This record gives sequence, C-alpha cells and structure tokens, in this order.
Amino acid sequence: MTRRLLPRRALWDALAGAVVLALFGLAIAGLYTHAPGYKRFSSGASSYVRYEKARVMAIDKESLHRDTTSGLELGYQVATLRILTGEHAGNVLTVKNALSYSSNVKAAAGSDVIICVDTADKDTYEVWIYSYNRGPFLYLYVGLFVAALCTIGGGRGFRSVLGIIFTFTGIAFLFIPMLYRGYSPSLAAVGVVVITLCVSLVLLGGFSAKTLSAILGSLAGVVISILFVTVALQITHLTGFSTSEADALVQIAGATQMKAGELLFAAILISSLGAIMDVAISIASAVNEVSLNNGGLATRALFNSGMNVGRDMMGTMANTLIIAFTGTSLNVLVLLYSMNVTYYQLINNNMIGVYIVQAVSGSIAVVLTVPLVSLASAYLIPGVRQRSQESVLPGSAS
Repeated sequence: MTRRLLPRRALWDALAGAVVLALFGLAIAGLYTHAPGYKRFSSGASSYVRYEKARVMAIDKESLHRDTTSGLELGYQVATLRILTGEHAGNVLTVKNALSYSSNVKAAAGSDVIICVDTADKDTYEVWIYSYNRGPFLYLYVGLFVAALCTIGGGRGFRSVLGIIFTFTGIAFLFIPMLYRGYSPSLAAVGVVVITLCVSLVLLGGFSAKTLSAILGSLAGVVISILFVTVALQITHLTGFSTSEADALVQIAGATQMKAGELLFAAILISSLGAIMDVAISIASAVNEVSLNNGGLATRALFNSGMNVGRDMMGTMANTLIIAFTGTSLNVLVLLYSMNVTYYQLINNNMIGVYIVQAVSGSIAVVLTVPLVSLASAYLIPGVRQRSQESVLPGSAS
C-alpha cells in the first residue's frame, strides 16, 4: 500500500502547485499589464526618455583631476559613441560626459555604457552617459550565488532558488502594481507576505508537519508584527510622508491611485518577513530532527528543544535586523553625527523614528515567533508522524 500512496501524494503535490502558480499568474496578468501609466520627466511635453546601450568608440578630449577628499576623478570628457539598441541604433554621435560626485562614469574606448536618450522625434534627440553597463557582471554575480546554493544545497538549494524567484516575482509584478492601482498598501502587503511565506516554506520543506508548523508560527509572527507596527506608527505619528522620497511619492500618488501614506507600514512589514521565516523553519527543522531521532520524547521535551534553538537564534537574528537597518541608513547616521545634533533633535527625527520602529517591530516579531513555532512543532510533528505510521502499517501487513 505504501507504493501506491507515494505516487498519489506526489500527484496531489504537483496538482496543488500547478493551481497556485496558475492563480498567481492570472493575478499578475490582471494587475501588471493594466497598470496605469505615469509620464516620466523629459525635456518637452511630447518627448520621451529611453535608456539604451552604447559603445564608446573614442575619447576625443578629457579634462580630469583627482579629488583628494573622495578619491574620484572630476571634470569632463568628450566621447564618440555608437548607439547599439533602441530606435537610434547604429547612430554615431559625440557627447560631453561630466564627471561629478553624484554622477561619476569615466568612459573608456571600447567599453559599453548605458546612455539616456531624450527624444523629441527620430531625428531630434539628446544623449548623455547615464552609467556603466553593469548588467552582465550583475548576472554573473547572481549566477555564482545560484550555482553555490544548488551545489551545496542540492535539491533543497534548487528549491530555495525557486522560492527566491517566486518572492521577487510576487513583489515586483504583483505587490508594486497593486500599490500603483490604488489597492491598500497595508492589505496588499499582508496578502503578498502570506502567499510568499506559504509558497516559500512549502518549496523548502514540502507538504509536511514541519512546514505546517513553520507556516503557522510565521503567520503568528506576522500578526504580531502587524500589531506592533500599527500601534507604533499611531503613537509616533510616522507616515509614508516622513521619508526623504515624500515629494516624489506625492507626485506619483497625484498621477495614479496610489495610497502613499500607507507605504511605510507595508515596508516595515515586508522587511521583517525574511527574519521571521528564517527563525520559523530553523526551529521546525530542529524539532523535526529531534523527534525523528527520539521518537518517544514528550511534547514538553520537544517544545524545550525548540526553545533552546530559538533562544540561540533570537539574539543573533535581532542583531541582524538592527545591523541591516543601520547599514542601510549609514550615510544618514554619519551626517547626523557630523552635525553634532542634540539628543532631542536626534531622537525625534523622522528618519531615526522610522529606523527604530522598523528594527524593533521586526525584532519583537522574531522573538515572539520562537515560542509559537516551538509549540506548534512540538504538537504537530509527532502527531502527524504517528497518524502516518498508523495509516501505513495495516497496509504493509496485508
């Protein structure tokens, strides 16, 4: 009987996966392809901007000097370019390339660069160098990561890659278009987080008690994060307009249906998802291994095992969140330090308030996820395994 159960389970797993992917694809098709347009800035009302690839044929002239403070070369270059892509492909032109602190792209003969093309019509356009052509190197970098993950992780590493692709696809092609079309960022974030969490954990652990325990614990952690973020934002009066991108967001919200005021809530919730999932699957896996090797352990002993693993993780994971948020705001912290701001100015600064709420809310969610996942794993894993054995034993004896 066991030989019949395995193919049937694999069939149901494949069918469930196909249904989820089909629904996910339909949601993306319905939202992403019909997102309202937003006209980017250009030199005229009827003109448009494109970014294309070009090759530097020659450096005709340059006047550069090295800045002793930054180590950058500043000045200008006059370069001859051949446009490689877009409607102006094949055209050769000479451009002036200014090198400043904020835009510092030193062109070299024979190299490929990305150019910005501001076009009025096919024969009237302006071109300037936008950036280095980083795409091939970034693809190689990502490829090395995927190769390492699949080589060391084997089948689970490959499933991890699928989970990463699913997460990226959900955020880029489902979550962002939902915001753009006027859906509540708070509700959209909750929905995308729940879908991503369930699919990613199922890809990692399959349909099992371990995965179910991790999902339940993670969902509980997400709920906790939502509660803390909601209360914290209400008390501190922080909104999506408290960030440095507020002016641009207001313009986009005016041209579309986006609810910019709720973006901060969505950002904080999504930023804590990875840490919650990491803690949840680690504890569930640990309890599963303990239960496999010590089948007679009581529920309390399994719970204590999960808690011991979780206690070791919660401190490092909270530190990881705080360090990560510190890294993303390092430039701001350095500027604040250099200005010798007073305590009251610092602690009540909008950006500092956002960083503190973001770091603490995620850390609290991680800490409280530990006992919830431990409890769910301690009850579900041995119980499901015992029921599986009871359903298989009668068939194997026949």
